[in-house]
Amino acid sequence: MPVSAALPRPSQRSGGTTRSPVRDLLALTENPDVISFAGGLPAPEHFDLDGLRRSFDAALRQPGGLQYSTSEGNPALREFIADRYTSQGLPTTRDEILVTTGSQQALSLLAMSLLDPGDTVFVERPSYLAALQAFTLAGARVVGVPTTADGIDLDALDRLAEQHRPKLMYTVPTFQNPTGTSLGITTREGLAALASRHGFRIIEDEPYRELRYSGDPLPYLACFANEHVITVGSFSKVLAPGLRLGWIRTRTDIHSTVVVTKQAADLHTSTVDQAAAAHYVTGGGLETSLERIRAAYGERRDAMLAALPQTLPTGSTWSTPHGGMFVWVTLPTGHDSTRHLSAAIGQSVAYVPGAPFYAERPDPATLRLSFTTYEPATIREGLSRLERSFG
Repeated sequence: MPVSAALPRPSQRSGGTTRSPVRDLLALTENPDVISFAGGLPAPEHFDLDGLRRSFDAALRQPGGLQYSTSEGNPALREFIADRYTSQGLPTTRDEILVTTGSQQALSLLAMSLLDPGDTVFVERPSYLAALQAFTLAGARVVGVPTTADGIDLDALDRLAEQHRPKLMYTVPTFQNPTGTSLGITTREGLAALASRHGFRIIEDEPYRELRYSGDPLPYLACFANEHVITVGSFSKVLAPGLRLGWIRTRTDIHSTVVVTKQAADLHTSTVDQAAAAHYVTGGGLETSLERIRAAYGERRDAMLAALPQTLPTGSTWSTPHGGMFVWVTLPTGHDSTRHLSAAIGQSVAYVPGAPFYAERPDPATLRLSFTTYEPATIREGLSRLERSFG
């Protein structure tokens, strides 16, 4: 019998990317007995099934809804997105918008378009886990920038930029994942100024911006340094994540490069999903949906924040977000949220340990709680179970 040669190993880049514990923990949502604060899941009862069904019916009235399409995306959908930016103080044209298969693909496309192996990317400390995966898969060196109560530590960023000469800085400036915090105007201005001074681009990821329950809206980072900032958005948190619809507000000098990368990735995002979404949002469906979920999520946030003082060990601290989906908890010194997770699951409640959200030097005492999935009564029950797990 002939001897077969060993098959080639997977790429070094893929081997350096770790699995997402958030995705693994989502399996717990299939168990109805577990109250899971782990995933950033929109509340399914607030999906507008009837409205979206009508929009899909409209999209399927023409055979073009099932045909190949341009890589840039549905013109009406791009026009809507551009007009919404303009109405929020950031003048934008349709030609600057590229529709993607969720904002996660937007991050992957930008990583592949803008980074060479070995390039340095700055991220907040902590940062969005799936962004860390995208940059690592592109072969980048990911460096965490310290944060303060006001957001990014600009003095530390200035020093690190002198030392590392980054190509990119990635930030979720509004209702950040995982902390729920937002960058103030002064910090936004300072971050934009440092990008201009040191010559790096900023990716501002804004999937939660529309989910504000208190406080005043903040300007986009691109308002302060338009040529240096690439803005990413998504319909996942405001319509439905299953649609997998996101976008990139590109800049002139990189637009063609990103489009070619998109073509190589998947040609274009689902034609029928884009057409249905365009019908839905241009018909006023987005505003109706936002009004409904803002009211519901605001109540859920308040329920979680009210219960945390009785839930967590004495000496714990947590964020108080004005919007978004998450509360970030820091347990007292000596606690390890990863080790404690098994005790929580034993009480039929789950959260995400904080360690995977750090590019380096994780804080083991941190954890993330999502408040959007359940009604207030279920949130209170889940936090009561979490309290018992600390007993």
